[in-house]
Amino acid sequence: MNLKENFKIAIFSIRSNVVRSVLTMLGIIIGVSSVISIMTIGTGGRDYIVSMIKDMGAACINIMVDVNTASQSDYITDADIQALLKSDLIEDVSPVSYGMGNMVANEKTSICIPIGCNQNILNIMKQNCKYGRFFTKEEVESEKKVAVFDASSAKMIFGYENIVGEVIEFTQGDVTLRLKVIGVTDFMSSFADADQLQSMMTSNMAVDMSMIMVPSTIVSSYTNSGDGYDNIYLNAHDENLLDQAGAAAKSILQARHNNYDRDIYKVNNMATYIDLLDTVIKVFTVFIAAVSAISLVVGGVGVMNIMLVSVLERTREIGIRKALGAKTATIMQQFLTESIIICLMGGIAGVILGIFMAWVVSVIMKIPLQISYLSIAVALLFSTAIGVFFGIYPAKKAATMPPIDALRNE
Repeated sequence: MNLKENFKIAIFSIRSNVVRSVLTMLGIIIGVSSVISIMTIGTGGRDYIVSMIKDMGAACINIMVDVNTASQSDYITDADIQALLKSDLIEDVSPVSYGMGNMVANEKTSICIPIGCNQNILNIMKQNCKYGRFFTKEEVESEKKVAVFDASSAKMIFGYENIVGEVIEFTQGDVTLRLKVIGVTDFMSSFADADQLQSMMTSNMAVDMSMIMVPSTIVSSYTNSGDGYDNIYLNAHDENLLDQAGAAAKSILQARHNNYDRDIYKVNNMATYIDLLDTVIKVFTVFIAAVSAISLVVGGVGVMNIMLVSVLERTREIGIRKALGAKTATIMQQFLTESIIICLMGGIAGVILGIFMAWVVSVIMKIPLQISYLSIAVALLFSTAIGVFFGIYPAKKAATMPPIDALRNE
């Protein structure tokens, strides 16, 4: 008996017991669909998160001053920033400082976090103004009272995004500043849409929270920290030379402040966090998929049980075929073929269901659908292997059955 005849007999047997065959496949379908959906969602989610962080300027260097050991003379000054910009490796440098106070805008009072930076921050963070413009170098140097709003914060406070021209009042301590909005960016909106951000920022809080970017010189003036910054960001002319740019920047700062003997400046390549995050997500995805694959083994046990039942039901058929000269290997091939086909059909159905489930999740979570063809191939091969492994015992039992005992069976 050739493979074609084995296939026909297996299909006939499956069609003769459709309900039982489908129930047998169910464990394989659940296992394969779980693995496929988890791998697909994990791959799409990882790519989405990594690309989102890259778009937010993760390909940059952050240098922080160790405030626990630094003296006032160790802090980074505007003159230091100009010196850094002369390096052939460094393209842009911006200080980043933070504050917190109350903001009155659109007749509403909210908590406001101003981010002090210079005109280079958008290039470092790979952002553009959605409305209006960003502040210029001249406006930074002259401490111009201007602000660039985050789009989600603008929508939260004003109900719409394009608020260019509005005037807000920001108060921190005894200092109150009237700031004119000259631009709106999608800085925070890259992480969440406006509704999600509002929910995140206002959860368990009585008032809204907003974020704005202002010239670093303004923050320095009202916080009395004009003698230096403890945090800067920079990018390189070539992203492949970020580590070299960071090392060069640290050397320049140490030379200018004559503090080689102390480890004052901490250099962080933000791109390394992307690699770390990528690895963590991959490991987590594979682990969850492996746990889900346990159901494939359970499904394989179900296949073996049903094949044993099938052997008992077809005992006389086996006896007749062996009496007519059918070889042991032929009988074994027949039942193995049936077991493999059941698992393979279950695997194909599981792949289709898994892709559909992943598509539904990707639509709901707004992440790209990244189908892993390798995981599909592995799942199908594994389901076929399950059919072989758990089909061997029933097939062997059928093949080694003595013909006279089989013919006596009623």
